[in-house]
Formats: sequence, structure tokens, C-alpha cells
Amino acid sequence: MGETWRTVFGHDEPYPEQADGIETAIETADRGGFTVVEGACGTGKTMLALTAGIDRVRDPDSSFERVAVLTSVKQQLRQFEEDVETINDELPEDWRPVSALTLVGKADVCPYSRERVGDVDETTVYDRCEGLRERTRNLTGSEGPTTAAALADDARSTQTGLLDTGSEATADFLETAGEPTPYPPATAEFEDTEYCPFYAGYLEDLPEDGDPVEAVPFDFADRGLLDTEDLVGLSASYGTCPHSMLGALIPHVEVIIGNYYHAFDPQTVGSFTGALLDDSTFVVCDEAHMLEPRVRDLVSDGVGDATLRDAESELTRVIQPVEFDGEGSRPPGRRSGAAGDDGSSRDADLIRGELEEADVSLAELKATRSFVRDLREELDRQIRAHLNREHPGWKASIDDLPDDEIPLRDPGEPAPDAITEWADGEYGDDVWVRAETVGAVAARVLNELEEADRERAAPTVGRVLGAWYRADHTRYFRSIDLSRTWNEAEPEDSWRRAYNARLSLHNCVPGDAIADRLDDFGGGVLMSATLEPLDVFRTVTGLDALADDGRPVVERTYGLTFPAENRASFAVDAPAYTYENRGAVGDDTDARRMYVDAVAEVAGRDGNVLVGMPNYAEAEWMAGRLDERLDSPVLLDESSDDGATERLKADFFAGGSKTLVTSLRGTLTEGVDYRGDRLHAAVVCGVPLVDTTRPRTQAVVTAYDRAFGGDGGGPESGGRSGFETALTVPAVRKARQAIGRVIRGPEERGIRVLIDARYARDRWNGVREYFPAWEREEFGPVSPDMLSLGLDRFEHNG
Repeated sequence: MGETWRTVFGHDEPYPEQADGIETAIETADRGGFTVVEGACGTGKTMLALTAGIDRVRDPDSSFERVAVLTSVKQQLRQFEEDVETINDELPEDWRPVSALTLVGKADVCPYSRERVGDVDETTVYDRCEGLRERTRNLTGSEGPTTAAALADDARSTQTGLLDTGSEATADFLETAGEPTPYPPATAEFEDTEYCPFYAGYLEDLPEDGDPVEAVPFDFADRGLLDTEDLVGLSASYGTCPHSMLGALIPHVEVIIGNYYHAFDPQTVGSFTGALLDDSTFVVCDEAHMLEPRVRDLVSDGVGDATLRDAESELTRVIQPVEFDGEGSRPPGRRSGAAGDDGSSRDADLIRGELEEADVSLAELKATRSFVRDLREELDRQIRAHLNREHPGWKASIDDLPDDEIPLRDPGEPAPDAITEWADGEYGDDVWVRAETVGAVAARVLNELEEADRERAAPTVGRVLGAWYRADHTRYFRSIDLSRTWNEAEPEDSWRRAYNARLSLHNCVPGDAIADRLDDFGGGVLMSATLEPLDVFRTVTGLDALADDGRPVVERTYGLTFPAENRASFAVDAPAYTYENRGAVGDDTDARRMYVDAVAEVAGRDGNVLVGMPNYAEAEWMAGRLDERLDSPVLLDESSDDGATERLKADFFAGGSKTLVTSLRGTLTEGVDYRGDRLHAAVVCGVPLVDTTRPRTQAVVTAYDRAFGGDGGGPESGGRSGFETALTVPAVRKARQAIGRVIRGPEERGIRVLIDARYARDRWNGVREYFPAWEREEFGPVSPDMLSLGLDRFEHNG
């Protein structure tokens, strides 16, 4: 194999690991396979993956046409953007730049949402957009009263008309992304019908049978990276829809940068990014240690109690006009016609036509409505029974109820759940099977009858009911999830006053969904700093199944290349940080005192220190103890919004030695750049296992046992239990992510400390085996009383 990739590579010389990784990725992708890379900080994984992918796209003999980058961390989106720009800066002068695009949501690109026009903002933009688009299409359809060009011109004329009539008013144009648009600073109207002129402009340019890219009014092929501001400014200044431009450009840009939603969320793929799922796409899954948990969430489903209520109401609004038609009365709240009640009859005729076209009967609508109503009643019964059993007297202290989870079957014994058994006894299969079709038809009818811009509940309920019926009871777990809220409109003795309730369908084993999606791509790279053990990663992400089907899977592991003398690594042999040893939060136990002593030993020295605890409650406790012991400031990270987290980071980086205590399951222990002097040491206390008492967690362990090992014994499991693959390995990766924040460059010095005997010793519940060999060698065991000596020696040698 030649080295033509060096022309694409954005730096003078690659690291040896980069060169090996690039060549491996190219060769593997040419065979339709995937390269799995664990590379420590400094490996240059981003440039590695981009170089391999772009080389394949630019090779005329290759079948690859684009690179799709998927990541779960916002900061990494920017890193890929920067590396694309670096590549373009270093390309030969006679090469055209690599075209690239970052995918973002409607709220980020819609001119009305960005400028908060009227009631359009980040919370309403999705519903408002769909309503405006629908009415724009109706106005410009085959039976519409005008053309898209006329609508766009009509919107422009509201500006120029001021001058044509001699008015002293000044024409006012909406501006966004630093560019003026041709339209007014409000949504447009035509004959009392609200529409979107930006979308009308897109429809006008859209070829009838051609490629949507022909509607793009600006050059993009030679622009290199088209960032969000450029895309919005260019699109809006031409009077066309920026979000439609995103969709049109996806198949034609060489590098698409997005997140896991853009490939693994069924609804996003179906409505927006389907063009990426092609064997001509070279996929890069960054932060791939998060692939399994993120996709598990994306391919799980559920529906809330309020959505069931709204779906019942929507079905009623579809049923009533037909029921009342010809009976001499009109449904309550339904509009009347200009003469008598002809409006109700017209509604009934419209509904009959839609039902006939969709082959849905009025009887099916009524059966589905009854099912949804009775399902709400069964949900209510299940919740009240649970509260009476677990929280006697709950009505007297309703404001003190905690978040809760009600399992609908024994999580350790796959079997039909309580809701399925109830429904089968009351209704049989027919309503389950037809619910999705009935819900979609109901929404379509209401979109014809009503002009409100909002998402319909009936399709969501129908989709979830269909999935609930189809999903098996081994790999899926069903529960009722209760999340705290407060709604004073509900009766004082109703659980709805304190809770939002949700029927949840959890996909415990997402590996099949991951493998099916990866199989859509032509090949690529899956990479992270923390993928070991690679046999577990391959198993739970479905890569082994792909390999069995003939898709090559090749592994590479690259350790830290920075000078070893610049880092000190300790595995402190303290009692395992388990509930049995440490006791409850606030208990004064020997184990807790030992951990505080060890953390204070590290945090009492110069430089910023990051302390990771198993959860936020433990973090709050540790911060309190350290605040009593240290002279320097102690900051506490609590579960909070992005704004609060950013302010905390700024305070931590602002100068002077500080200690920041957080949860290892939070956002500050991975994906955050602590480059330079921002961090001198990281300390991890305990192995951050998720709450093993939760029914959902127990169901995942059982499902993994049956799918990959333990009782079920899949041959590919290597004998690992469900507890190992589902809980222990991900927890160790969280710990490794935290300690990986310290050394980010060849000149940096820092300290990494893991406190817990499970890191220090090979024992029945030890976790050293889940570290790569190079890292096991670096984290040598040390007793708690010898930690100070080791730290002194490192600082003296510095």
C-alpha cells in the first residue's frame, strides 16, 4: 500500500502510532471493515481518523464518497472542525479544499428561532417549523392558490411597499448571523395564512425531479468547512431555509460532523440524515466508549401519562364529527360552517375520506381510544398500588415523594410484563398491531382540521404501543418511571400532583441495533482513549457479530507517548469503597477517614486537583471534609445545567490552587480540556458502579448474562458475566477517563491517583484486568501510608 495519505495529513510528520493507525484504517476500510482504536491522549486520534477517511474519499479508485464523524461530546465537534481546517491549510495549492459541514438542530439555524421572532424560540421551533412548512406547502401545492416564488415575493413586498407608497417608515429586514435577509422581522402571511418565506424560497429553487442540492444558491464545494454561522448567513441572505440547506448538502459534502443522534436515532435518521447511511460513507465513531450507553437510550422508547391523555383527546376530536354528523348537533367546541352547521359536515366528509384512503375504520379509532383510556386507568392503578405498598401514607406527605421506578416484571426473570398481560386479557392483539397506523391517521386528520403548530400525541402513542407489542421480554425491560414535578392543578391527593409518569420500554442489549447501523456504512474507525477490554467492547457493540458476517474488525491499542518521568501514577491499596466498608454518607468510619486523608494528601499540594467520587452525594460529603482540612478553595460540582457547569469550570481555571470535587458519572471527568496548568492531579475514589438496586440495572445485567455469558453463555462472551460486561467495565472506563484529564501534552507534569484496593490488587473483585497492560504497569500499588512519600519523590525529581 502506498502512502498517498501523507498529502492529506495536516502536519509535517505523523507520530509512529498515527501512521500505523492511518494505514490500518485505510486497509481495513478497503475490505469493508472497521478499525477499533484505543489511543491515549497524544495519539492524535482525530487527525488519524480524518486522514484515513478523507484519503479514501479523495482516492478515485475508492468507493467512499464522504466521511461521517459521530461523537457524544460537544468539545470534540470543535476538535474535528479544527483538524479539517488544519488539513485544508496544509493541502497542496492545486488541491481543492476538503468540504465539511457540522450538523446542528433547527434551533441553531432557524432565523426566527435565533432572533426569537414572536413565539419562536428553542422550545417551540420544532412544532412551529413543522406547522409553517405544512402551510407553506399547502399554499404552493398543486391546488394551492399561489407559487413559492409569489410567496417569497409577497414577503419581500412588505418591505419595498413602504417605499412605493411614499410612506416615511423605514423598511425593516430580519437580520441573523450578521447578514440581512430579504424578509420582514416576523413570520409572513398570505390571505390570513401564516407561512415561512425562507421555506418558500427553498421550495421555489427545488427542482421538481432533481437533486435538492440544486436548490443551494451558493458555492460550497470550494469553501472548506462551512460552519453554522456561515451556513445561516449565506442561506438566510439568499432568502432560503438554512435547515433545508443542511439536508440538501449532506450527500454532497466530503466530511459531515455530527453526534450519535444523526446515525442511531430512528426518528432523526428517518426525517433528516438518512443519506448518511450508505456503503459509500466512511464512519468515524469518536468517544466510542459511550456508544453502547448512548445508543441504548436512543433505541429505547416510552410514552408519558400526559401524552396518553392528549392522544385520547385527539382521537375523540377525530371521532366526534363523524358520530355527530346527521344527528342535528355539533360536537362541543367544533367550529360551525357559514350556513347552519355545514362546517361539521365538511369535517366529517374530510375524516371519512382520510379513513377510507388509509383503510382505517371508525371502529378501529374507537377501539384505540378505549385502549388508551383504559391504559391510563391501569397506569393509575399500578402507581397507586406501588405507592400504597412502598410509601404508606404518601398522600399526607406528597411533596416528599422521591423519583421512583416501578418494574412491571421481575428484572431477573424475563417474562411478559404486567401491562402486556392486562392488555392481552382485555383487548387481544388487534389494537396493539394497528395502533401505529391509527395514530398516524388521527394526526393527519387533525393537521387538516386544525392550524395549531404542535406535535401530535397520537402518533407517538401508536409508535410506542406497536414497539411494546413487538419487543421481546428478554432483551427488553418494561417499567413505569416516576419523575418529580409539581402541578397544583391536580387534586391534593393525586400522585399526578407530584409526578410525571412514563411507561418505559428499555432496550437492555443495544448491540444488535449498533451492529445493524454500522453495517449500513462501508467501513470506518471506532476510537476512544478508554475502550479496553477490547473483547468486551467488540461483544457489546455487535462488532463480533459483524465480523462473523464477514466484516473485518481490526484492533489497535496505543499508550501514552509523553515522557514517563512527567507523571506519577498510584493505585492506593485502601479498603474497597463499598457501602459495606464506608457506610452511609456522613458515617464516621475508618474507611471514610482513610479516603479523606489520601485525597487531602494530594489536594494539599500546589496546583489544581480534580477529585472524582462515585456519585454526587459522595462528592458533596467529600467536599465538606476537604473544606475543613485544606487552606485552598474547594469547589463542588452538583448536578446542574450547562450554564452552572461552565461557570464552575471558569472559576476552577481562574488561577490559584483549587480542588474541584465531582461525580465520576458527571460531565467534568471526560470531554473537558484541562490542558496546560489547568489541572495538576486527578484522584478517583472507588469504582463508580451505577446503582445496582435499580430494577432497570438488574434487568440489564440479566439480559447481558443471557446474551453474552453467565447463565445464558453466548460463545462470544469469553466467560465474562453480565455484571462485568454491563457494569464493571463501563465503571472502570469512567475512572480511566477521569485520570486521563491530567497529562494532555508532552511538556505537562501531573499526578494520577486511584484509591481503592480493587485498583491495587488482583483479587476476586479486582478491576486491574480491565486496564490495558501499559496502564497496569504504570499504576503500581502503594499503601495509604506510603502515598505521601511517593508524592514527595515525584515533586523532588521535578
